[in-house]
Amino acid sequence: MAAHHETGEFVDSDFQSARQAGYDTPAPGLPASPSLPNRLPTREEIEAMVSEKQIKLAELKRAQEELERERASLEEMRRRQAEFQTGREEMLQHLTRGIGLLDEAELNARRDAEQMARTLGEFRQAVCKVQSINEQGWTPDNYNVELTRGLTTIENARMEWNSARLKFPLLTAAPHSGPDAASSKPAAPFALPADLFQLCKIGLALTWPLVLLGGCIFLALLLRR
Repeated sequence: MAAHHETGEFVDSDFQSARQAGYDTPAPGLPASPSLPNRLPTREEIEAMVSEKQIKLAELKRAQEELERERASLEEMRRRQAEFQTGREEMLQHLTRGIGLLDEAELNARRDAEQMARTLGEFRQAVCKVQSINEQGWTPDNYNVELTRGLTTIENARMEWNSARLKFPLLTAAPHSGPDAASSKPAAPFALPADLFQLCKIGLALTWPLVLLGGCIFLALLLRR
């Protein structure tokens, strides 16, 4: 049965229902209290929630810093790995090329050394043959024969020498001698004296003909007047 109200009192039933429903719904973000559904959070509760959020923010910040460190470590690892790959390929290329060049140079040097050793032996034999020529023992009977033999020995030695000069350029260099080398040096350029008086004397010695000519011209002009 509907409740009876006093005469002249107006009661909005919809407003009463909405307010009753609002009392039953807790505020968003606040803990619902079974005994007091309309109670506002206290200061301690708000401070506790703020502290909880700050703790979560600190945990997120630590997690972010940890992720940043891991990212930096991975970047450094990637850089070092790229440097390792590039350096290995570069050094393998350089070393392989160096091995090929040094092998060829060693082969050429060994060939030159063997050829030089053979030439050295031939020079020694040629020296012995040339030194063994004893023209003092030649007689009129064998003079032509010994002379021909000696010329042949000298010609063979000359051929050895010319062949070696083509193979080894150092044999074509002129020998250095003490007096000749000293005389072949260019003369030192003329050095001016450091004394001012000496410089004036030199200047006067170089310009006195001009001064004399100028004086003669001046006297001739005076005499014409």
